[in-house]
Amino acid sequence: MIKNLSEKPIAELQKEQAEKWEKEDLLGKCISTREGMTPFIFYEGPPTANGKPGIHHVIARTLKDSVCRYKTMQGYEVTRKAGWDTHGLPVEIEVEKQLGMSGKQDIEKYGIKEFNEKCRESVFTYESMWRDMTKRMGYLIDLDHPYITLDNDYVETLWWIIKEFFKAGMIYEGHKILPYCPRCGTGLASHEVAQGYKEVKVTTITAKFKRKDADEYFLAWTTTPWTLASNVSLTVGPDVDYIKVKMISGDEEGKVFYVAKVLADKVLGEGSYEVLEEMKGKDLEYVEYEQLMPFIKPDKKAFFVTCADYVTIEDGTGIVHTAPAFGEDDYQTGRRYDLPVVNPVDEQGKYTETPWKGRFVMEDGLDVEIIKWLAAEDKIYAKEKMEHNYPHCWRCGTPLIYYAKPSWYIEMTKLKDELVANNNSVNWFPDFVGEKRFGNWLENVNDWAISRNRYWGTPIPIWRCECGHLECIGSRAELAEKAQEDITEDIELHRPYVDDVHLTCPVCGKPMTRIPEVMDCWFDSGSMPFAQHHYPFENKEVFEQQFPAQFISEAVDQTRGWFYSLLAISTLIFNKAPYQNVIVLGHVQDENGQKMSKSKGNAVDPFDALETYGADAIRWYFYVNSAPWLPNRFHGKAVMEGQRKFMGTLWNTYAFFVLYANIDDFDATKYALEYDKLSVMDKWLLSKLNTLIKTVDNHLANYQIPEAARALQDFVDDMSNWYVRRSRERFWAKGMEQDKINAYMTLYTALVTVSKVAAPMIPFMTEEIYQNLVRSVDESAPESIHLCDYPVANEAYIDKTLEENMDEVLKIVVMGRACRNTANIKNRQPIGKMFVKGASDLPEFYQDIVTDELNVKEIELTDDVRAFTSYTFKPQLKTVGPKYGKLLGGIKNELSNLDGNAAMDELNATGVLKLQVNGQEIELTKEDLLIDMAQMEGYVSESDYGITVVLDTNLTEELLTEGFVREIISKIQTMRKEAGFEVMDKIKVTYDGSEKAEKVFAEYAEQIGQETLAVAVEKAEPAGYVKDWKINGEAVNMGVEKQGE
Repeated sequence: MIKNLSEKPIAELQKEQAEKWEKEDLLGKCISTREGMTPFIFYEGPPTANGKPGIHHVIARTLKDSVCRYKTMQGYEVTRKAGWDTHGLPVEIEVEKQLGMSGKQDIEKYGIKEFNEKCRESVFTYESMWRDMTKRMGYLIDLDHPYITLDNDYVETLWWIIKEFFKAGMIYEGHKILPYCPRCGTGLASHEVAQGYKEVKVTTITAKFKRKDADEYFLAWTTTPWTLASNVSLTVGPDVDYIKVKMISGDEEGKVFYVAKVLADKVLGEGSYEVLEEMKGKDLEYVEYEQLMPFIKPDKKAFFVTCADYVTIEDGTGIVHTAPAFGEDDYQTGRRYDLPVVNPVDEQGKYTETPWKGRFVMEDGLDVEIIKWLAAEDKIYAKEKMEHNYPHCWRCGTPLIYYAKPSWYIEMTKLKDELVANNNSVNWFPDFVGEKRFGNWLENVNDWAISRNRYWGTPIPIWRCECGHLECIGSRAELAEKAQEDITEDIELHRPYVDDVHLTCPVCGKPMTRIPEVMDCWFDSGSMPFAQHHYPFENKEVFEQQFPAQFISEAVDQTRGWFYSLLAISTLIFNKAPYQNVIVLGHVQDENGQKMSKSKGNAVDPFDALETYGADAIRWYFYVNSAPWLPNRFHGKAVMEGQRKFMGTLWNTYAFFVLYANIDDFDATKYALEYDKLSVMDKWLLSKLNTLIKTVDNHLANYQIPEAARALQDFVDDMSNWYVRRSRERFWAKGMEQDKINAYMTLYTALVTVSKVAAPMIPFMTEEIYQNLVRSVDESAPESIHLCDYPVANEAYIDKTLEENMDEVLKIVVMGRACRNTANIKNRQPIGKMFVKGASDLPEFYQDIVTDELNVKEIELTDDVRAFTSYTFKPQLKTVGPKYGKLLGGIKNELSNLDGNAAMDELNATGVLKLQVNGQEIELTKEDLLIDMAQMEGYVSESDYGITVVLDTNLTEELLTEGFVREIISKIQTMRKEAGFEVMDKIKVTYDGSEKAEKVFAEYAEQIGQETLAVAVEKAEPAGYVKDWKINGEAVNMGVEKQGE
């Protein structure tokens, strides 16, 4: 038996449904019912469980869940394994805060063992919140058997992978310039740096470097004055033209400077100097100058001009201040010229020497003090404020320092061609992310800095001997076999336990010690295709079945995070992309387009949102709002609007069906959908339904989520606002005649089918509809809509001609309603006649729908509506003005005197309108004209889609009376609702009013009674529920009373 609709809040109903799914193990059944079928492989990117989930996690999981549910309904076996990213600085920083620590020294004093135990305890701090959010939003994923990056088996796979890189000769230790976070005490890989750029204000200076053998100065510009104490050379472009000039005006009058020729006017000021000499950069090589800030004595020859091709003449002076300790280009130049590395900055980013010893080099105000010192020494030519993007640590927000530090690298440059080729095999959505953003980045790939000077992470399994020999361990068995200590294979693979294990050097026989670094945590997550199965140590067949993934989806910043680490590792191991289809997700913003953050106060709590709007509404908003890769502006008004347009319309249609099905005790299992007996409206809805199935199936198969959502939205609108509205009187008919059965079965089929089509996207509402319409009357049906097969279109039901004709009807009706609005005539007021141009082959059946829908007595299809319409023309000033200038006034006059219809015919036939203005022929196109349709008095017209609709708005007394009757009926129906009567309750109507009103009541009492279920319509003192009305300007007082059964 179909039940009446629950009045519980949506959020409460959805919570109950989520509990039911969990209790009945819906996820397990989704997999077990498809066991042995073609697998569809999905990888879940691992979040960090020691941070709270946000609304952006809801959007990511919404999309993943929809795709996985869709593929399950299509018949695929879709395993969905959750994962947790448990290592790395986010965990360490959280524990440091808990313990009141301020850096690495505090950690080592506390003890690495004890600190890592605290990290292990903290990694699942918010797991219950993640579980709750996942369940509440309807994301079916296995949280009970996740892969966890701290597990020994997981770590062992990482060791095996590292050893594969090591055996390939791709791991090396280098002293490269590394973007370094002094707060976290670790370097960052290039893909991490890309995640943390912020706009900052800095003071830039152009410093004066005095030539050693003359009273002349090299001018060099820098945005980082704090690095000037480390300057050891000035670099010029070898083929760039430079000039030596003498200043002839200004504060520096008489001074001699060197600067790039093309930048001289910009730097020195046009006309403020005379050129003394011109030279190439190569001519300046090895010219010496005096140390700018003589605080540190270098241990090698320094302070001379060097040459490099990276020098540009786009900004600055064309002469580059070079400090090998703080820049990759600088460092490479230093290596070529054997320059010293002068580094007065420690690992905490503080000066160790200089007058500012002990202060953080990026400290606010320090640059001002440095500039004041240089100014006092007359070593500044110019200074200015500027804003530019500067990299900050993506974890803690500290400005990064480009710092020469020892680090372990994977030589990804060796795999560049393979990376590019494998990326080209991937379907990216959108494709430009794969081709441009990611593809271009791979074309210029850097070596991967995989080491971190930290504690809580996967230890890099490399042991070193003092003789220089390196050994890489690839498994616990190998470690136990080679260890000097007596250890077992169940050793904990974290610091400090593995730090206490030593090997015997096969070269010199001395003990080997593990290097202290741990791995970049992106290496952890990028290894998940292998490590989640403990491959290659076990589960080889399972791994081979589940590699590569057919689908992954994460935010756009993962192009240099998880997407990259997955590709890098899989390219080495199998020279194959680890994923086939990637949907990139845009960031979630507030309603003003601002990035959400707690500090701004504009972050949305996902639990509050789920409680307020329900999961389906939030999910639907993310589908329909924009393409997934575009920024999503999340705010309540937009969510509610999406809910109203689609879900509200679907629910109201479902409620309409339930209401009348219960009144009639309708049971769909007792009837069949007999296509040959159906009306045109029924066949139209079934045609649209089966076209929808094909459309949505195609869109979802191609990951076109918004397109699928919009197709569903359009269909539901047609079903509710056209089919149900046009068919509702069929549901009111007495008994159970064939036409009523047809209406019930057509609407039932449409509701059940569209629910299945939409089930992957809005899982809660569709489950509710399915359980009530299907399971309540058929216990043999699958126990959940999500265990049903995805609908397949019945081609026999698709009638394109029928759809096209009805689409034409809808267009005519929309324009007809617009005409009524223009004339301010309500739809209940009948109109005598309408004319339609451009639909001459519309069959009579559809013409009848138009007249009925628009409440028009007669429709005439015509090829000419000139008798009712004309056109007026004005010049489009922005195009005509520039072309004809002084003739504009004459053009306006000529246009105002045209025969509008004849001119429009000419324009449509030839594409131009020819005018004679002041003896000159003028040609105007449609783009040159502002065209308005002028209307004859008593007629209103609208034109679009190549169709023109004209309504005759002249109303006879007979038409006005009929309109009056319809208004009375409408008011009575309103009063029935306001009085709380049931749909089928019989009533009595009493009335009094103006003479005209009473006359209409008396004359049409029978019709009024029939259409309002009134057993009597009488002139009497209004009784029961009473209300005063003004109907067409006439005063009426009416009462409605419920009558006995």
